[in-house]
Amino acid sequence: MPFSTPNRVLVTGGAGFIGSHMALLLTQSGHSVAIVDDCTGAKPGVIDALRHASPSGSISFQQVSILESDRLARIMRDEKINAVAHFAGLASVAESFERPHDYWSTNVEGTTSLLRSMADSGVRRLIFNSSCATYGVPATTSIPISEECPQRPINPYGASKAAAELAIIEHHRSGQIRGDEFAFVALRCFNVIGSDPSGRIGENHRRNSRLIPACLFACLGRREPLVIMGDDYPTTDGTCIRDYVDVGDLCRAHLAVLHRLRPRDALRLNVGTGVGHSVLEIARACQRVTGIAVPVVRGARREGEPPTLIADASKILREYGWKPAVTSIDESIMNTWKWILTHPDGHR
Repeated sequence: MPFSTPNRVLVTGGAGFIGSHMALLLTQSGHSVAIVDDCTGAKPGVIDALRHASPSGSISFQQVSILESDRLARIMRDEKINAVAHFAGLASVAESFERPHDYWSTNVEGTTSLLRSMADSGVRRLIFNSSCATYGVPATTSIPISEECPQRPINPYGASKAAAELAIIEHHRSGQIRGDEFAFVALRCFNVIGSDPSGRIGENHRRNSRLIPACLFACLGRREPLVIMGDDYPTTDGTCIRDYVDVGDLCRAHLAVLHRLRPRDALRLNVGTGVGHSVLEIARACQRVTGIAVPVVRGARREGEPPTLIADASKILREYGWKPAVTSIDESIMNTWKWILTHPDGHR
């Protein structure tokens, strides 16, 4: 049977894009949240926004690195944490080629540090935000991609996420030997987009190289034209195809699994829509939403980019009843567009 309902959840990386949306959903669902974040990739202003949007007293925050395992363990004990939602990490394919050691340190060593802290403080539930980048380049016959597809990452980011999953698996195996109830789920999310539709929180735009914000800022003339990184892939229009899942839907998937996680569970689940959109299709969608043409230039392929990544998310539907509520790419883009227009610098 499942664990008792978690009421004190630690959210690592809770000042970041996905982590902040998860923290908000948790507080709206009746949970208390302790956020830890070193704020190297986020602005502290998001914490103020979260506190303003959440029930009084439901959020605490400490600026701490997940590499500081002793401090994390102390926070878990002091806050009486009974589950962890792990979002802290670096998440850019291009950047991972420039800083592979940082990705290994943050994503892998950070996860092992977190696991050590959980063991020391007796916390037995972990929801890990993993990535479809762990699959690498699946065979054409394996698309849409199921959880049984071999993990063969082709970039340091994907490799670090796969290694973090392996560290969690070994921690779970060790617990099984000791008779421990540690349980985890690794949610392999596909490309995450959108923003809280109420406009209370959104993305931090600093150093943001993700496709949809890049398109929208190009529409506004606040950055250079969108560079199409390769138009000779084996796809319908030559540009990469990705499965885009709304950030709210992704967080609801985390919550659905967290509520039903059972002692000793060891799960890997895809979270996506099952529908792919090419880079050029995304640019056209941004033009539909904004009424402004996205300026585009053609460039060379970027290393480490698979041609097509589309999820088979039937397992999480079958076992947890989750399916995306946002099925229109335009809806997610519109929420991001509204956030950018009203918060041009993200969270100050």
